[in-house]
Amino acid sequence: MNRRAEREGPERTCVVTRQGRAPEDLIRFVVGPDDVLVPDIRRKLPGRGVWVSLSTAAVGEAVKRRAFERSLKTKVTVSPELPAEVDALLARDAVQALAMANKAGLVVSGFAKVEALAQAGRAAAVIAASDGAEDGKRKIGQALRRAPVAKEIPVVAIFAAAELELALGREHVIHAALAPGPATEGFLARWRRLVRFRTNDAGETASIDPVESDTRDQTKTEPAGPKAE
Repeated sequence: MNRRAEREGPERTCVVTRQGRAPEDLIRFVVGPDDVLVPDIRRKLPGRGVWVSLSTAAVGEAVKRRAFERSLKTKVTVSPELPAEVDALLARDAVQALAMANKAGLVVSGFAKVEALAQAGRAAAVIAASDGAEDGKRKIGQALRRAPVAKEIPVVAIFAAAELELALGREHVIHAALAPGPATEGFLARWRRLVRFRTNDAGETASIDPVESDTRDQTKTEPAGPKAE
């Protein structure tokens, strides 16, 4: 059993790949009211769970193969749009975690404040609206390069400005930065799960692409995925 499995609990078996993985590498589903299959994103709902790899393709394949019904050995209504519904739930979970980090006082917004925090080397992560200008992302990347200590800083570019405004309760949010803290780590964990789901990465690490060539050594970002605005 790997270290992640030891941390998160016993391994579970994906009904599609038949491979054992840690719960964090899977999505749990349960039968809800009216015998409708429900994604259990937080893995807390009562009832017998069915597990699928953290992957859009795997969830789609489970629907196609009727793997949920076979595993549960009962009639259950499965939405044909289940992959998109899981995507939306994971995105909402991440946005809610960002709101919690903001309430904890760990988030600043506005280009000047973000640039200053990044350049001072005090940013745990930087957020750039997916519909923001590329020039702004490039300038933030340059600020990260000027930090006194070179280190990889996640650049979250998967949420539209409207989503960021809702999470932070502010208007015109294009850039934001998060200071270190437990709430920041919680947000980043949920963001990474969403990225892995969209990139069909059910393995150990999400596939990350650089924002720009001139920030490749210090920053990482992620593809927007099919559900990004």
